[in-house]
Amino acid sequence: MSHRLIKSAEGLAPQAQADIVDTVQIMLARLRTGREAAAQDYAHQLDGWSGAIVVPPEEAAAVRVPDALREALDYAHANIRRFAEAQRASLTDFETELRPGLFAGQKSLPVRAAGAYVPGGRYAHIASALMTIVTAKAAGVPHVTACAPPRRAADGTALGIDPATLYTMHLAGADTILCLGGVQGVAALAYGMFGTPPCDILTGPGNAYVAEAKRQLFGPVGIDMFAGPTDVLILADATADPALVALDLAGQAEHGPTSPCWLITDHEPLARRVRDLMPETCARIGGDNGRTALEAWEAMGEIVLCDSREEMAAEADRYAPEHLHVNCADLPWWQARLTAYGSLFLGSETTVAFGDKASGPNHVLPTGGAARYTGGLSVHKFLKTVTWQRAEAEALPALAHATSVISRAEGMVGHAMTAEARLAGLAPRATLVRQG
Repeated sequence: MSHRLIKSAEGLAPQAQADIVDTVQIMLARLRTGREAAAQDYAHQLDGWSGAIVVPPEEAAAVRVPDALREALDYAHANIRRFAEAQRASLTDFETELRPGLFAGQKSLPVRAAGAYVPGGRYAHIASALMTIVTAKAAGVPHVTACAPPRRAADGTALGIDPATLYTMHLAGADTILCLGGVQGVAALAYGMFGTPPCDILTGPGNAYVAEAKRQLFGPVGIDMFAGPTDVLILADATADPALVALDLAGQAEHGPTSPCWLITDHEPLARRVRDLMPETCARIGGDNGRTALEAWEAMGEIVLCDSREEMAAEADRYAPEHLHVNCADLPWWQARLTAYGSLFLGSETTVAFGDKASGPNHVLPTGGAARYTGGLSVHKFLKTVTWQRAEAEALPALAHATSVISRAEGMVGHAMTAEARLAGLAPRATLVRQG
């Protein structure tokens, strides 16, 4: 296999991750003991918010957004809900008789409570509320608590949750909405503050502090995934339009300067043309977004030239991107061949932005190469697949004998005795009484 870089990533200066870890650890310790008072104090210190934390349901229901946005959100909500409901329907509870008299089965049970973090910050992540809350409700979670940070006015005044985000949280079906962001928001979800049940799983993207809080809470609380900067990889051949490829790269680079954006191709003229188009494409986006996209491209962008489509596919599997966009001929071949990605986007008519906002499959996806071993957020994350078993007399001779032999080989005498008691047709308690 041979490939070469037409454009390499320059990289960014390392971040002070140790400082983030220590800060989050201190905050979580205080929030665990100080609870609501500590959360409110952090909200005031960090976000300038001294208003009510719990958003009354009638307030959320009364939010109005422009008709065009409402119609777009209704469209996206319907797609995301239908896809999640189809995922749920694909999971089947079953019972099977493994041998005569030996029955086993499985069922999928939703968690009792889920927490959905909806980020704010530089962008209003409206679609994120749909992805987390709708999916949890489709899985059958009885209570979903959602939180989002207050937005800031031009003069720095905290104004509460962005109206479009609040409208969407209510539309998605959140049972409780908290005006709370950052580590304090994550802690409120995990510990069950402001009258909400402690959540069994934390979901939703966020900044480095939110991601670290989820990492530190993981164990007693489930999380959707360890998320890093978003990334995109485009596979393009000679049939692709270089200008469209450049725009798709720049569109994802808009997320931030740490967002990797990669192009893999077997067509050198396309590679060089895309490289040359990137500065002006980022400039077309304009403003801070365009400058951010260019910074990301210069620091994190790569163009890899391969000799064949098989080599391109192998490279894509090695990168294991969050978003994998195939802009090539013979889409069925690529769909069958590719094995490592968070979500796959097939064809030039498709774009990653469709998946980010409205097409249906979830946009909370594995980053940093984690797509090698996991998929994105789905109803499965909110469900526990549990198993059960039942043995009848017909199964006991072989089952109890095998269990006894294995247990004694392991040195686990008590395990063997419980199996042998069944083999003898005696309950363990009766056996102990007779021995006594």
